[in-house]
Amino acid sequence: MKKALMYGAGNIGRGFIGQLFSQSGYEVVFVDVNTEILGKLNSDRQYPVRILTGRDVKEITVKNVRGVSGMDAGNVAEEIAAADIMATAVGVNVLPRIVKPVADGLKKRWLAGNKNPLNIIICENLLDANHILAGLIKQELDDREKELFDSLVGLVEASIGRMVPVMTPEMQEGNILRVCVEEYGELPVDKDGFKGDIPAIKNMHPFSPFGFYIQRKLFIHNMGHALTAYLGKLRGHEYIWQAVGDPYIKLAAMRAMQDSAAALSKEHGVALELILDHVDDLLYRFGNRQLGDTVNRVGNDTRRKLSPNDRMIGAANLCISHGINPVNISLGIAAAMRFDRENSANSIYGILTEKGPEAVLEEISGIGRDNPLRGMVMDFYNMQDSGMELGEMLEAAAGLKRSNKR
Repeated sequence: MKKALMYGAGNIGRGFIGQLFSQSGYEVVFVDVNTEILGKLNSDRQYPVRILTGRDVKEITVKNVRGVSGMDAGNVAEEIAAADIMATAVGVNVLPRIVKPVADGLKKRWLAGNKNPLNIIICENLLDANHILAGLIKQELDDREKELFDSLVGLVEASIGRMVPVMTPEMQEGNILRVCVEEYGELPVDKDGFKGDIPAIKNMHPFSPFGFYIQRKLFIHNMGHALTAYLGKLRGHEYIWQAVGDPYIKLAAMRAMQDSAAALSKEHGVALELILDHVDDLLYRFGNRQLGDTVNRVGNDTRRKLSPNDRMIGAANLCISHGINPVNISLGIAAAMRFDRENSANSIYGILTEKGPEAVLEEISGIGRDNPLRGMVMDFYNMQDSGMELGEMLEAAAGLKRSNKR
């Protein structure tokens, strides 16, 4: 049987990519550090995926699975050496930590005489993830191994659109492996990233050029989702479905996503109508209350989500580059700076309380004084500081939009 190695046995690993690998005829080997999940995978050799349609529930069983500890570097290398395909879903911050085990596995693969191409599907919210991962892996290789890497290893970017909430004990119903997911299950991937034949994976759709799909995911889906969370926190909502059900928040998210859609249409020459259809679909999917996705989960890690190339700032800068005034995205950025209530490695709370909001824009977001985004964000930040209602801020945003068109 063909073998797929899935680096990361979390919600996306089990609830999306691992499911597709299994349904495509692969034995799925999960690499993770969670000993409880690994033990259950190895005892059950299967797990349930519960699909929440927003109207009803259906459950499928993902079979032919097992687990390997990410702490056992030698075993991980053996599995990579014998894999037919591989994927990562570990999170942007963890990705550098898996580089050496991956490199060791490739070396063992080549030493054993396995010169079959190995395609690695990268399921991370990271622009240019293929180039970044290639650079990291090559640091662990010698010149001859780099040549083998360039000819035999495909780094394939993917656009992960399926929404998977954090699982609670109630949702797990006694089985730590159970994952609840939305019905959407399409997997667009970069056709040009593959080496050798493109494998037949259920619901996988290779596209070229792929930059549009990466930016669509980050600057429309992720941006709109995060903006809904930040404004939801501002308005006192606990769940995303509650936030997007708030007419003011839904209007702000729709306008922000429409602005980003217009910029993407200009950037990639894709018909605007097609992207706007995607916006409508996302807003509908955000309202799936069965997912139970929380405002706190979707909005957390503000240090990364307000970084220069990520969902909020990246989308706003793309709009500006195409002459589109990102006033509604700016409103979301201002709300994002109020999101954190405590200091942590992934928050901006320390900089905000010690130096103020402009320091956050400069040090975290790379927004200098000559960037028009800075003034817009600070205007909305001050409006929020004064206690202005969201409806009034949306009126101000509409006024700024109209003045920009004159």
